Amino acid sequence: MNPFLATTIKTAIAFFAILLYARILGKQQVGQLTYYDYITGITLGSIAAGIAIGVNRVTLLHLWALTLFAALAFLQGVITERSRPLRKVIEGEPTVVIHNGKVLGRNMAKMRYNMENLMTQLRDKNIFNISDVEYALLETSGDLSVLPKSQKRPVTAEDLNLPTKYEGVPTELIVDGKIIYSNLKQLGLDEHWLIGELKKQGNYATDTIMYASLDSEGKLYIDKKQDDLDKGTTTDVSD
Repeated sequence: MNPFLATTIKTAIAFFAILLYARILGKQQVGQLTYYDYITGITLGSIAAGIAIGVNRVTLLHLWALTLFAALAFLQGVITERSRPLRKVIEGEPTVVIHNGKVLGRNMAKMRYNMENLMTQLRDKNIFNISDVEYALLETSGDLSVLPKSQKRPVTAEDLNLPTKYEGVPTELIVDGKIIYSNLKQLGLDEHWLIGELKKQGNYATDTIMYASLDSEGKLYIDKKQDDLDKGTTTDVSD
């Protein structure tokens, strides 16, 4: 077989195998990956690369190894989901690195976590003074969760006893010039209503709109594909 054709076929096999196993293993944000998850992902990718560029006689062997490794990773996920003790052993657990404004050096040493790492992650959360921190925990993903002291937290409407109302999440109606009919139907609206509202804004055609959404108060936001100084308009279409 032509080597280019063989490589194409094997690369396609590797691509769809990784796609299948990734869906089976489930979704997880990169920021939530544990060190074990990170290593597992690298290993799966390495085995898939072996399928894509390996010689013909080992392609099936690599595919079997990929399948077996994915099955073991899936089994590990099931076990850690059902057993808290094993989950703590395999994935670890959050470690307190600051308590009441005091750095816990012993805990940091156990995690091989230094002050430069700590200060960098604190600054990422707009905290520049360790004494402002009530608790800081180093998560299994390597992220730092921080609870500022009560007197250093931003004031909220609840603190001021101010009434608030439900805001909700805006519903997308047009994305990249395409009408999202399922969202219109969910809101009890139709394309005729949408076109009418667009005409009120200047007779826009849907294919000229980058994004349009409707918020919980009935305000229609429109962003045209062609940029201008007044890019993005918001109109109240509620009754």
